[in-house]
Order: sequence, then structure tokens, then C-alpha cells
Amino acid sequence: MTATIANPAPLDETITIDELTRDPYPLYRQMRAERPVLRVKSVGRTLLTKAADCKMVKDNPALFSSDDPNTPMKRAFLAHTLMRKDGEEHMRERMAMMPAFLPKTIQNHWAPLYTKYAEEYVGRLPRGEVVDLFPALAGPLAARILAEIMGVPDASDEEMQRWSQALIDGAGNFGWRDEPFAVSDQANSEMDACLERNAARLKADPDASALSIMVNSDKPIAWSQMVSNVKIAIGGGINEPRDSALTEIFGLLTNPDQLEEVKRQDAWGKAFEEAVRWCAPIQASSRLVLEDTEIRGCHIPRGDTVMTIQASACHDEDLYEAPERYIVFRDKNPHQAFGSGPHHCAGAHVARRTVGAILMPVLFDRFPNMELVDPAMVTWQGFGFRGPINLPVRLN
Repeated sequence: MTATIANPAPLDETITIDELTRDPYPLYRQMRAERPVLRVKSVGRTLLTKAADCKMVKDNPALFSSDDPNTPMKRAFLAHTLMRKDGEEHMRERMAMMPAFLPKTIQNHWAPLYTKYAEEYVGRLPRGEVVDLFPALAGPLAARILAEIMGVPDASDEEMQRWSQALIDGAGNFGWRDEPFAVSDQANSEMDACLERNAARLKADPDASALSIMVNSDKPIAWSQMVSNVKIAIGGGINEPRDSALTEIFGLLTNPDQLEEVKRQDAWGKAFEEAVRWCAPIQASSRLVLEDTEIRGCHIPRGDTVMTIQASACHDEDLYEAPERYIVFRDKNPHQAFGSGPHHCAGAHVARRTVGAILMPVLFDRFPNMELVDPAMVTWQGFGFRGPINLPVRLN
């Protein structure tokens, strides 16, 4: 009997990165239905858009490695970060700062501090006026608590946000343009100086922050890896809570009946989980294929790079009815917004606790009749990372 030879994945030469940045969801819907394994020339990767395939890849690092040499992340961060490592090496660096993210640390240290900042930042919003919540609340608040958690409290909200965006733009620079890397190079230089300054302070006066835990460890990892650990957290640790907060606010304000039921049931946790499913803050991740394999009848050769599209996995019709709608009270919500496997997002518990459990009740308690100025005015953007880049509301 002749063995069946799998065909290569189909190749698309028409989809552009700009299209994926503006509005990828119609494209993903079409891919799931017609070409769930698709090589996209502009991205230089094989995109996987079904939930089962994304989870299978993330859960199998022996076959699908995070150490993808073709990603622009190393160039953007000027380091081989833990996001691009597997096995023992990845786990050692991840665990070096994990005590700062443990549920007990969040409960005892970061939740009270975040509550203080949430009340302060929400409290200075002008009642009765139209305000864009991206620059006025979500961005600065995410930056402030992350600066505290990472051990760089002297970094301003503006600096933290600028550094984060520079790293995100550089890591997502799949077109390898010069300008985003020039910006990320400048941000790296500024962050290096900030980290050196704070490391010296924390050796003399330790606290619960990630940098303090790393520099005061009995068996410390290399300084270069401490630096890259903090930079990874800055790169992803602002946009994730910021974008999930804005997405949740948009979802609730455009579904006032659901908002009232969330308030009645105190179901802020469910509202948060649905927000990150509806628009995953981290939309896509790359993995290097270590051996020839097959996905849905398509041959994936060794050395290829597959891209798991969490954004699409979270809209998979196999799992969700009406996935394009924001529905807080779904029966089941097995989303992959925080990834899966060894690289499951370390900051997931922080985002759930701070945004889901603290910020939303504070915000909607102070402005119970808050309303969107016009949903059509809200602009959503991003391929690798996605969320609203503005959110004008009237604060009543």
C-alpha cells in the first residue's frame, strides 16, 4: 500500500500585514472555514486559526519550540528572552521572578496598592465631561502598578508606556523596517539605566518586586537575563491589562443589559474573561517546527515557523456560539487569551485581580451612568497585540 503524502499548506500572497493590523477577524473567520492552516507570505509564517491546533502547538514544546530565530523579538529586545526559550532554561528564568506574581503576593502586596492607585486615578477623572479613557486612565494605571511590581517605581507612567509600545512595535515588526528598531533601541538604553539604578537600591532595601527578588536571590540568574525578564514584563504587562480594561468597558457599555446584570451579580470576573476572549490582547505567537509534521492534512516541514492565532482560537465556532458578540454569561468560556502550556502568561493572575476584580467596580461605582460618545469613533488596532487605541466616554 502506498503511503499518503500530505500536501503543503496553501499559500496566500494577497493578505497584508496592514489588513491584519486593521481588522483581522473577518480574515480569520474565512481561514477557519476554508483554510485553517495557511501560509501567509507577508507574515512569513504558517497561520493556525483553529482552537484545537493552537492549543496542541502550545502544549507540545518538544515539537514546536519557542526558540524561533526568525522573530524580530530578539532584535527589538536586544536579548534572547525567556519568551524564546524552552525547557529548563525557560523555566529557570521564569521562576526567578515568579514569587512577585504568586496569588499570595498579589493579594498581600499588589491588590491593596492597585486599589489605592485605581481610586486615585479614577478619582481625578472629571465628572460630566467627555474623556478618552486610553490616555486618561487605562494606560497610566497599567503602567503605574507594573512599575511597582517590577521594582522600577521611579519610572514615570509616560516612560513605562513609551517603553512598552517601543518593545511591542519592535517585536511585531515582521516587515523588519528600520524605524521601529531605532525606537526600541532608544527605549532599551533608557530601561538599562533605570534597571541598574533600581537594582542598587533594592540590594540595600529589598521589597516584594520582581527585580528585588531576582537581585537578592541566593542563586541569581545572569544580570542580562534579569534585564530581559523585566523588559518582557514591560512589553506585555502594560498592554494586556490596559487593552483588556478598555475592551471590557466597551463591551459593557455597548451591552447595557449585560452591564446591569454584571452589577447585580457582582460578576466582574466573568465580564473580564469574556473581554479577553472577545478581543485577545495578545493575538498571535510564533513557534519553530523542530521535525516534519502534519496538521489537518498539511505537511509542515522542519524549520518552518507556525503562528498560533489566539485571536482566532477565541472565536472558533467549534467552541462558541456567536463568537463575534460580547456575551458575559456564556455557559463555557475555554479561551486561550493567556496562552497555554509552559508559556502561559505569567501576568494572568495580576490582570484578573487588578482589572477584573478591582478597577471595574471602582470605575462603574463612581460613574454609574457612563456612556460611550459613539462606538463608531473607537479605533481598534494591532496584529500581534490588539485593543482599542481610544475610548471616548461621557463620565456621568
